[in-house]
Amino acid sequence: MDEHSTAVVAAVSRLPKKENYQHADVVSILDEDFNVGITLIRLVLAMSKDEFGLQMSQQLGGTGGVGVSRYRNEQGAFLKALDCLGFRDALAVLVNRPVDWKDILCERLRFGRGSAIKGQKRGRELENTTEEIVVRVFGKGGFDTRCRFVGSDETQTEKADFAIPTKSAPRILIECKAYGATGSKQTDILGDIERVVIKKRSDTHLLLVTDGISWTLRQNDLRKLIDWQNSGRITRIYTQRMAADLENDLIQLKREHSL
Repeated sequence: MDEHSTAVVAAVSRLPKKENYQHADVVSILDEDFNVGITLIRLVLAMSKDEFGLQMSQQLGGTGGVGVSRYRNEQGAFLKALDCLGFRDALAVLVNRPVDWKDILCERLRFGRGSAIKGQKRGRELENTTEEIVVRVFGKGGFDTRCRFVGSDETQTEKADFAIPTKSAPRILIECKAYGATGSKQTDILGDIERVVIKKRSDTHLLLVTDGISWTLRQNDLRKLIDWQNSGRITRIYTQRMAADLENDLIQLKREHSL
C-alpha cells in the first residue's frame, strides 16, 4: 500500500464503535487529516472521487470547491452536506454490522467492479435516451449505430455511436459519453472524441452528448472541448437536460442535408 492508503487504514482502525455518530465525530475525522478523512468518508459512502465531489458540490449550492478550504470556511454547511449524503447513518450501519468471510469477498467484488458497472450503466442509459431521439427524427432505418464510419480518408474508419444517414457516408455523427469515473477514464474519453474530430470530414457535423457528470470538476478538459466547439470541429455539446435542444437541432440538420 502507498502512504495515503496506509494512513486511511490507520484512521479506520481508530474509529470508535458507536450506535450513533455526531457532528463532533465527523469533525474529528476531518480535522486529523482532511484528505485521509475524505477518503474514509468516500469508502463508507462507496463513491468515487468524482461522484463525491459532484454530489457535495450540489449540496453546497453548485459553486466553489469541496476541499479543505471550503470545509474550514463553511464547516457547518459542509457537515450538513455530508448528512444529506447519509454519511453518519451509513457509518453507523457499517460499523455495527457483523462481518464474515462472505461479506469480505462480496465487498472485494463490488469495489473491484463497482465503478466499471456504474459507468457502463450510465453509458447505456445515455445511448438509449439519445437513440430514442434519433429514431423520432430519422426513423428506425435512418442511421447506423455503434459502428465504424468512413471519414475524410476513405481508407480508414473510426468508431462512433451514431452515424447519420449511414456509416459509409455520414453527414451527422453523434458521440455519447458518460462520465464520473476516474480521471484516467475521462482522459480515455477525450482521446476517443479527438480521434473522431480528426478522422471525420470537415463538412460532417459532430454532436457530443454527455451526462454532465464531473465536468465542473475538470475545467481543463471542458476548455478543450469548448475550444473544439468554438473552432467548429464539434458542432455542439449537449447534456441530458438539453434533450429538447438535441432533437430540435437534429430536425434542423435533417432539413439542411435533405435526409
